[in-house]
Formats: sequence, structure tokens, C-alpha cells
Amino acid sequence: MITQRPEPAPTAWRASSYSAASGNCVEVTQLASGQHALRDSKNPTGPVLTCTPAQWSAFTTGVRAREFD
Repeated sequence: MITQRPEPAPTAWRASSYSAASGNCVEVTQLASGQHALRDSKNPTGPVLTCTPAQWSAFTTGVRAREFD
């Protein structure tokens, strides 16, 4: 789901330690609901993608398994 603003304001956005120094990265935070929110670091006031804990787990498992390389 893409939303204009996550509910309620997240405590802290974080980027991967593998992010490029150029600032081209995706930031993530966990919301009070338990969902995760992702945004483009270059557009912090833009749209936010939210996913459930199960979706986030499946995504990070796929990243670690290099499914998206």
C-alpha cells in the first residue's frame, strides 16, 4: 500500500549500511502498528510504501538470499 504519510509519525528512519554515499537509498522505519514504512531518502516528504511484518520478513529474507540481484 502506498500512502502519503505513515501513521503516526515514525520515531526514526534508517538506511542500510550498504547505501551509497550519493544518498540514493531507501529508508525504513517500524510504525506503531507493527507495519514497516519505506521511503526514498531523496524525497522524505513524498509517498511511503507500507508493508506488514510478514511482507517485510519475506522481503528481507529474499534480499539476504540474493533473490533480487
